[in-house]
Amino acid sequence: MLLAFDGAAIDGSAYTDVVDLAHRSPAWLDELVSAWSTYGLALFAVLMVVGWWRARHVGSRAAVIALTAPVTVVVAYAVDDALKLVVREDRPCQSLRVATLEACPAPGDWSFPSNHAATAAAAAVALLFVSRRLGAVASSAAVAMAASRVWVGSHYPHDVVAGLAVGALVALLLTAAVRSRPDTLVRRLSATWLRPLLVDP
Repeated sequence: MLLAFDGAAIDGSAYTDVVDLAHRSPAWLDELVSAWSTYGLALFAVLMVVGWWRARHVGSRAAVIALTAPVTVVVAYAVDDALKLVVREDRPCQSLRVATLEACPAPGDWSFPSNHAATAAAAAVALLFVSRRLGAVASSAAVAMAASRVWVGSHYPHDVVAGLAVGALVALLLTAAVRSRPDTLVRRLSATWLRPLLVDP
């Protein structure tokens, strides 16, 4: 049987405070936060599509930067998931045995770092390079997503903070790499079936 790390000593008390607050809050608020926690990542997908659509009208370079956003999200998720397998931190609802708004995941569904926070942060940072307005909306939404994961009981606060950091770092590195040679990428992608994604017909 795998030995799992127990993160309760880091900020378990802060976690239980948030979960207790959730139980004392109005039902409509809990339902709203739970819905956002479950379905909120769809907003980032919509924002990335909007960013790409606008970028196509600007030019191929801008379109390549916009197309970096979904790639960044996938890479950030993969990196975050790999870290989960290394750290193997039990979910707080398992370690602290508290009632949570969201069903407690099964053992082996590790907690650190938060996938939701990582993918949200990756999308937000990548979108900042596409459109400051879209990036600002996505950044606020990423923080809200991270907070919601603690509220529903799925993660410790340090899980979501680490997830935000992982996503942001991956996005900064990948976007910087793409921005350093956009013309090369435009030429390569223009020679493939992806060409229609780069130009406005």
